[in-house]
Amino acid sequence: MVFSRLFFIYIFLPVCLLVYAAARGIKQKNTVLIIFSLIFYAWGEPAFVLLMLLSAFVNYSAGLLIEKHRGKKGDTAATAFAVVFDVLMLGVFKYSGFIVENVNALFSLSIPVPHIRLPIGISFYTFQTISYIIDCHWEKVDTQKSFKNYLLYLALFPQLVAGPIVRYSTIEKEITDRKVAVSDIAYGLNRIALGLGKKVLLANQLSIIVGNTLGSISTASVLGAWYGAAVYGLQIYFDFSGYSDIAIGLGRLFGFHFDENFRHPFVCKDITEFWQRWHISLSTFFRDYVLYVPIFGKRRKYGGLFLVWLCTGIWHGASWNFVLWGLYYGVFVCLEMIIGKKRMKKIPVVIRHIYSKAVIIVGFGIFYFEKLGELGTFFKRIVGVGTSELIGLQDKITLTNNMYLLIAAVICTFPIIDGIKKLSDRSFAAKSAVSSLTALCSAALLLLSSIMLVDATTNPFLYFRF
Repeated sequence: MVFSRLFFIYIFLPVCLLVYAAARGIKQKNTVLIIFSLIFYAWGEPAFVLLMLLSAFVNYSAGLLIEKHRGKKGDTAATAFAVVFDVLMLGVFKYSGFIVENVNALFSLSIPVPHIRLPIGISFYTFQTISYIIDCHWEKVDTQKSFKNYLLYLALFPQLVAGPIVRYSTIEKEITDRKVAVSDIAYGLNRIALGLGKKVLLANQLSIIVGNTLGSISTASVLGAWYGAAVYGLQIYFDFSGYSDIAIGLGRLFGFHFDENFRHPFVCKDITEFWQRWHISLSTFFRDYVLYVPIFGKRRKYGGLFLVWLCTGIWHGASWNFVLWGLYYGVFVCLEMIIGKKRMKKIPVVIRHIYSKAVIIVGFGIFYFEKLGELGTFFKRIVGVGTSELIGLQDKITLTNNMYLLIAAVICTFPIIDGIKKLSDRSFAAKSAVSSLTALCSAALLLLSSIMLVDATTNPFLYFRF
């Protein structure tokens, strides 16, 4: 099931909220959420519900064993078993075909390539299970004794299929003790409307431009290639941050407080800052669980850094362009680390902005082209090789026809809402006016998005495939 479908917005969610409100006590409410979460996940892939339940049972059981054998070999063995199980499960479903293809190419073999359908959300809920197991081993969280409560944590439908990657520690107490105030409902509904608007009114429309530019990279002009990659970056941002907004808003309606996953990443002045603002739940996961992994028996500063970025690239997909994409960002983050924060700040702000945006745009180009031949063509086009055109006629037409959309998209990357909230804190009258305006804008976004979704073909969130 997809958030950006009229069925979810006007049938599934209202029914879920009504049944949830009618349930008495936290145990009944949790049961309602588990049932609706399983229905939500099974809507398109009923067979894979069993896989998720298996993952939940194995990791729940491992958590109990860690608690039982605390400080002994059994603790380490249970932790290792669970992590290996999780990684292998993700590897089989996501990377087995990629591995076999490359083994065949490297050793001139003809091993049959498995074509295994990727379960939606497996990359996200697998990382949640891993974070839970490691935190139990490190004694950062208490082991969950109830399988029902653990299943709620893992299967909670707002964040199940495309994140953010919610740590158990974030909602540990709220699983058994939470309340929903009127302010939570207002915040949740406003956040859902904002996310839906990002997806339907911006991301879906920007995708058309991307298809017209990067989709025909062999005939693209120099500026056309840069333009297409930049618009693709905007598309991914509004698509994924829109999903995160909806997930955070839905969580708030049920009393859960999820961490932010995006903080206006395009206002960054360098690549390190960009990744402190982009897909925060993923970058902090690798920072906390991978960065300090010993390499050849020692913790290595730059070795750990490149391991993080290698894993970041691989996590996004079974394709060499994602590996290259991860290492590409690793190089720039490493360079900025070598230069140092103080010397980076001495560089004029304008130059830092130009540098960071150029690196980011090229990065989105690498992310887009999964076929290495097309990626090579993209690299040639952005430096003017293979084309004599600085900008093509079709690029001019596309740019002119979508000028208002592009301007709106760029404006929406800035922290405008944060600025308005700061102004509203100055007085009660200002706060009331901002609240009324927010409600009005949210209603308008919901109405416009609903109109756009009528008779629309299915356009799932991009991160469903990761």
